[in-house]
Amino acid sequence: MASSKLQRFRETLMMSKAELARKSGLSTLTIDRVEAGRPCRLDTKRKILQALQLRISDHDRVFGLPEQMLSEDVPNQATGGL
Repeated sequence: MASSKLQRFRETLMMSKAELARKSGLSTLTIDRVEAGRPCRLDTKRKILQALQLRISDHDRVFGLPEQMLSEDVPNQATGGL
């Protein structure tokens, strides 16, 4: 299974799941679920961003774009974007 952006970001900061959980006030199980790509509340993402000392505007860097937005926003090359 490919690692998530959040997991790669966390590991780049040399932060354990337990440390991220402690700093964010979330459980390690919640961090596991978010890193696995499971849906979570916006408040959970906000807490994670704050724990990583990031801004809300860094959301896409850490969590990526939702698949729904990717499929809606990317023009279809077969139709030339029509």
